[in-house]
Amino acid sequence: MDLFAPQHLILVLLIVLLLFGGKKIPELMRGLGRGIREFNDAKNNVRKEIEEGMNEPRQNVSRESQSQDNNKSVASNSNN
Repeated sequence: MDLFAPQHLILVLLIVLLLFGGKKIPELMRGLGRGIREFNDAKNNVRKEIEEGMNEPRQNVSRESQSQDNNKSVASNSNN
């Protein structure tokens, strides 16, 4: 027996319609849409911060290696 058979979905929709009425359903759907939108925005912000965090150490490492190279060249120039 299928859990989400069309008959079951129709029965659930009728029960929801009886419980909340026709006027409340659009409000509930708007609230659900806002909640989904906020969740997706938060998810995208977290993903962006993680990607920026992953890129940041690479930039710092390249800066550190450049400064070490500059220090070595200054040291070798002062020895001459």
